[in-house]
Amino acid sequence: MSFTHMDLGMLRAMQQQDPQLQIVDIRDSASFEQAHIPAAVNLTNDNLVDYIQQADLDAPLVVVCYHGMSSQNAANYLSEQGFDQVYSLDGGFSAWQAANL
Repeated sequence: MSFTHMDLGMLRAMQQQDPQLQIVDIRDSASFEQAHIPAAVNLTNDNLVDYIQQADLDAPLVVVCYHGMSSQNAANYLSEQGFDQVYSLDGGFSAWQAANL
């Protein structure tokens, strides 16, 4: 496995400690527009190549989906594309929302 699982506590700590933290949300655009983690970028098949070309491969990257399942495959893929520190948020956006963060 080329990514690390991350829980909400770890995400909150990294948000406070690392200004270079990148968060990508792979949910559909309509869901992303309704609500998302602050500073997250909606990553879709349409903007994936551009995102990879422009992103800082050395900065930590957190992948978020609905429930923390699809993000694992996406995190693995992004790691294979050269990102150094890739995380998948356990529980996904639904966990974030349930925690009222």
